[in-house]
Amino acid sequence: MLTLAKYSVGVGDRFAHQARAQLRACQLAGEAGVEVIPVWNKSNREHTIIGSEPTATRAAADAAVKALGWTKPYHVDADHIRLETVERFLPSCDFYTIDVADSIGQPAHAGAVKIFSARHPELLGTVAIPGVSEPFTTTPQDVERIVGKYLKAVKDAGAIYNKITWIKGRDNFITEVSMDETDAPQTPQELLLILAALADENVPLQTIAPKFTGRFNKGVDYVGDLVQFEKEFRDDLAVLAFAVKKFRLPANLKLSVHSGSDKFSLYPIINRALRDTGAGLHLKTAGTTWLEEVIGLAESGDEGLALAKQIYAKALAKKDELCAPYATVIDIKATELPDAETVNGWTAEQFTGALRHDQSHPLFNPSLRQLVHVGFKVAAQLGEVYLAMLRKCETAIARNVTANLYDRHLKLLFVS
Repeated sequence: MLTLAKYSVGVGDRFAHQARAQLRACQLAGEAGVEVIPVWNKSNREHTIIGSEPTATRAAADAAVKALGWTKPYHVDADHIRLETVERFLPSCDFYTIDVADSIGQPAHAGAVKIFSARHPELLGTVAIPGVSEPFTTTPQDVERIVGKYLKAVKDAGAIYNKITWIKGRDNFITEVSMDETDAPQTPQELLLILAALADENVPLQTIAPKFTGRFNKGVDYVGDLVQFEKEFRDDLAVLAFAVKKFRLPANLKLSVHSGSDKFSLYPIINRALRDTGAGLHLKTAGTTWLEEVIGLAESGDEGLALAKQIYAKALAKKDELCAPYATVIDIKATELPDAETVNGWTAEQFTGALRHDQSHPLFNPSLRQLVHVGFKVAAQLGEVYLAMLRKCETAIARNVTANLYDRHLKLLFVS
């Protein structure tokens, strides 16, 4: 089986121009003594909006690896794929994020829940798991409720996994199961039963992305109870370790934190938990590189700054259209968005101060940052105009991409 390393980072590269700068951040982590493996991820939705294909993501990753002499593993992720979208990724990807969030809550076959209950009597009653803050007490009614809610999603994950296997073979890809894009978080107790069901379906997942308590808005910090998150995160780690032994899941099974970029208040909590337990982690970044591209354009001044302002103005004019697909993972306050005329008069320092995720900067504007985050469609519509400016401002952009990924993410999570 193709095996994912202990620490890995999902790096989105929407326009396939920053793979070298992203890989350089992983090299810096290595120079600091920690191996972090890059996984270039791009979803079907992003490919559709931009007009790209997974082959371009693979080509950019391969070229970066060759240019920087990277000799460690690396992967290309078919991000948030479903049964109807997986085929276009099969030639290019060796990592598959199987997204079954839409199947949560859909009814499973009536007899399937009874079969699960009969197969797992050990999950009934009080179950004490080493490392979990308090034992689980699970009644038959709890099993019926939890399995009834998640079993259809698990069955769909199995169907997608089998489709990939038929084409690529069991040993040639890494499997992640994603359940994060849903309304309610999964409790550690629910996670235990979900893992048992996935093992029953013979899905050898190496990472799982649950929905955690709190809001993981794209491009900005975590919003929620930090104490509750730490308890839940540590309990989830303990549940995974228990499930590996109990259900014979892959030994390197680890949590995946989606929309994990910019969650600076969580990184010390996660770092401590990883060090205390020896667990691994997959962090999936969400559009961070695209934002650093816009920052690099603005920092370059002249034509680059003018294009960054144009992108903001067009995004502001299309705000409702751009925000609609991301309504559950953004929190933009319209009153905090400056008008296009005001932004047009900004200096490079004012623009980057508002956009860069430095919460101590007096100009930082999280609403503006989130709007630009979902505004990559504007750049896609600019086509070669945008891509040509990326090439022209490459030095500033690459510097920002590498510094952001290493200094604000990898260093705080894995190195510190």
